[in-house]
Amino acid sequence: MKITSVTPILLSLPYEHGAPKPERTGMGTWETVDIILVRVDTDVGITGWGEAFGHASTPVTITAVREVISRLAVGQDATDVASLMTSLTRRTQSMARSGPVAFALSGLDIALWDIAGKAAGKPVWKLLNGEQAKPLKAYASLFRCNTPDAVTKVAAAAVARGYRHIKLHEHSVEVIRAARDAVGPEIELMVDTNCFWTKPQEVLGVCRQLEETNISWLEEPLYPADSYDLMADLRRASNIPIAAGENLGNLNDLRWILAADAVDVVQPSVAKIGGITELWKAMNLARQHGVRAVPHSPFLGPALVAAMHVMSASAEDILCEHRFCDLEAHPLGGCVIARDGVLQTPDAPGLGFEMNEQVLEAYRRA
Repeated sequence: MKITSVTPILLSLPYEHGAPKPERTGMGTWETVDIILVRVDTDVGITGWGEAFGHASTPVTITAVREVISRLAVGQDATDVASLMTSLTRRTQSMARSGPVAFALSGLDIALWDIAGKAAGKPVWKLLNGEQAKPLKAYASLFRCNTPDAVTKVAAAAVARGYRHIKLHEHSVEVIRAARDAVGPEIELMVDTNCFWTKPQEVLGVCRQLEETNISWLEEPLYPADSYDLMADLRRASNIPIAAGENLGNLNDLRWILAADAVDVVQPSVAKIGGITELWKAMNLARQHGVRAVPHSPFLGPALVAAMHVMSASAEDILCEHRFCDLEAHPLGGCVIARDGVLQTPDAPGLGFEMNEQVLEAYRRA
């Protein structure tokens, strides 16, 4: 089975989240949820769907898929995913350790697993030797709300929809306290600050103020994201667990963050670290080190479903990150919609969804 084409497709989907649209650092207002689909076609008529990480890197990631990965992958045998991905990663060794080329490879890998499952007539979780398509408890990953009033409204709405676990993306102690007051003491609350501070002492001051809010973890509190030594110092001094890992580019990055004892929770991203192949290895490596792994998955496309298959195949019960918003349309249908705070891993062959071609054409950006 040969690969005949690898095509990046950018979807821009309008959304609502119950508050004003947040700002993206240096990139204007976050008006749409954008998904970089990676479509892989084969000479036997099987099509696979993947997703590459985008956000601010979207134009560069799309170029990497089209100008680098597609040129290397077309004509290659799609049946041995591990061998093909090893070959392509080596052939792009000067640019694929992290960043947009690694994101593009991740999208390809996800699509190849989708093809492998469809060819075998099995869901991906079964290819990973999972025993069943497990329902996954989801945590509502909120957009940044910025004000106490906005976060109170949005966090309460998430609880009303059945979520029992919520993650904020806030920098203000006042806003985080307002969220805790809104959801009550029984809801698990996490905070992602997206590398907001540069000095551990700044973070420690915030941690002391947040102790009464009973935060389950403080995520990516330091810039740069690979300051593992400083993060380890912070972890030892803080009473709040530290989480990080969405910016890990490869397994060596994971080894280094684990060796530094820098985190209580590690969060490799399927759309960044190398797709399903490398995420599965990462989960096993974290397990060997006795560190809790909760994949980064604030997606609403194939990357979310790919992460769900990995989590479903894992022995542990793992919380699944889920972007809290209402899309104008869902290209993947209902499998990315949480019901009462739960996502159900598909059990159809491959990733287990049917792409809605009408939604694809309506929201495709040239």
